[in-house]
Amino acid sequence: MCGFVWCFKDTPITDRIRENIKEMSDCIIHRGPDQDGFYSDETMCLSFKRLSIIELENGRQPYSWDKADYHVIFNGEIYNYLELQAMMIEKGYTFNTNTEIEVICALYNHFGEDFVKYLRGMFAINIWDKANGTYMGFRDPFGIKPFYYVQDGDLVYGASEMKSLMARDNAKKEIKSESLHNYLSFQYVPEPDTIFSDVKLLPPGHIFKKKLGEPIEIKPYNIIEFAPVKTTEEEKLKKIRRVLEDSVEKHMLSDVPVGSFLSGGVDSTIVTAIASKIKPDIKTFTVGFEVNGYSEIELAKDTAKFLNVENIHRFVTAEEFMREVPRIIYHLDGPVADPAAIPLFFISEEARKHVTVILSGEGADEMFGGYTIYHEPLSLNGFKNVPGPLKKALKGLASVVPEGVKGKSFIERGCTPIEERFIGNANIFKQEEKAAMLKNYNSKYHFRNVTDKYYDFAKNYDDTTKMQYVDINTWLKGDILVKGDRCTMGNSLELRVPFLDKEVFEVARTLTIDEKMGDNTTKCYLRRAFADILPKEATGRKKLGYPVPIRVWLKNELYDWAVKNIKESTADEYINKDAVLKLLEDHKAGKGDYSRKIWTMLVFIIWYEVYFNDSLGLKKKDN
Repeated sequence: MCGFVWCFKDTPITDRIRENIKEMSDCIIHRGPDQDGFYSDETMCLSFKRLSIIELENGRQPYSWDKADYHVIFNGEIYNYLELQAMMIEKGYTFNTNTEIEVICALYNHFGEDFVKYLRGMFAINIWDKANGTYMGFRDPFGIKPFYYVQDGDLVYGASEMKSLMARDNAKKEIKSESLHNYLSFQYVPEPDTIFSDVKLLPPGHIFKKKLGEPIEIKPYNIIEFAPVKTTEEEKLKKIRRVLEDSVEKHMLSDVPVGSFLSGGVDSTIVTAIASKIKPDIKTFTVGFEVNGYSEIELAKDTAKFLNVENIHRFVTAEEFMREVPRIIYHLDGPVADPAAIPLFFISEEARKHVTVILSGEGADEMFGGYTIYHEPLSLNGFKNVPGPLKKALKGLASVVPEGVKGKSFIERGCTPIEERFIGNANIFKQEEKAAMLKNYNSKYHFRNVTDKYYDFAKNYDDTTKMQYVDINTWLKGDILVKGDRCTMGNSLELRVPFLDKEVFEVARTLTIDEKMGDNTTKCYLRRAFADILPKEATGRKKLGYPVPIRVWLKNELYDWAVKNIKESTADEYINKDAVLKLLEDHKAGKGDYSRKIWTMLVFIIWYEVYFNDSLGLKKKDN
């Protein structure tokens, strides 16, 4: 796990550009405090910060391959690199090291850009094929590792984190209006856009190509598709068990200590249970709050006792929370208003005192159908045969029923097409609500501009699988994996996610709706596959997922802090501060639970101060 910065120029690179690339790279020293490296010629600059995990002595980057004029930097892990190395030896290749990056060079030399299809892992790979005047970039199929880029005249820059790109000379800090509108809907900016108008993300499963004197070319190499297959339960459960045990074992490949996050939920418990068979002395880590209903620490301690592993836990106070939020938002790059990012950062900080690599259960819900909301299409089945005109009339009647009246929401959801009611796991502000929050609201920036293409691709799926597909393409890569990568790497800790593995997905994609949502639960077959090695309570436990007491704290401990941040904000060009303050006052008065809406606005406000005014000097501190 590391961090990179690169630039490509069609005309000769100047000394100032080389110096600036090093400055940009220094912004992400937290990603790689162990070693740094630099390569430059008249066309290409490659800068690298390394966190040493595998082949501690021989893994220095950039790596220049002696058998061809390739210069390579890569962030991530290739879990099948030893098998691939053996395959290339059979084809006549020899190796000077036992590193992933040398295997990547041999594969690229033999297969060209198709080499990426052989990789099993998480990665953002950069190859400067100097002899052919071609730069190639590759991002893993799920988007576990970040890959930002920006074109600035005849210069193209790429980086592991957006903050590096914003440190380039003459960087434009121009907020994209559509991105801000989308942020208020999703609580993050959906990829490939970012909050800035000129910075983009390479989509997961895509290739980035730039030849001298030619335009950028971006194309897919991998497409995620669900394909349910009916076989026996025994066969499915065996496949799930086998592939996940193999994935966890592969994800434990490391020359430094490995631990595991443990929430007490089924996903992290499965990962930890498998890992503990391989490494019985594995340490586990849990975070919580001393607020009733907002801690999984006791559950995790019970699970750790059952699995006979050590559990290290940390409580987060409101004071710590307020003090560290700006620094955490800085690490997140763009505004991401998932409250769970805050405890994740704190537990990553704690874990780094003990280990360098951490396993986690991210991705299980998207792969195996784990969110409670995925049951919604089943509960609304009765509306399928209701004629369109009648649905419209029922929805109109429900709209005049006061909020909170039983049945109102059920009728509204049942009479609304899934394309209109589900935009991913977070749906913060409705279209009309955004008009009150934003100074320059524009109705043309509708969430369906983001989601329609995913619904169109998934048009032949059942509604629950449509929801999974939308989540994989929005929520997973825009929220879950962003906070996972940035909160761990902000503490120089490598996160590994065994559920987000190409071989695991090959099994998960074959599950039917009943195999995912059966037993009146979620992840039905996943739970059954591991029932014999899990605590009984874990197999039936509902998902919590780092519960954060912002609903409670915004009425009390965080209230004055929130008021101060809103009133002192300099983001008046973009947001209506009076509307945000009113939302906060209504929440405090108990007129409704507006905590997620308030938090979404607060995160943008704090992000703006950090990135536009460097109000707390965080960039200097990080460097």
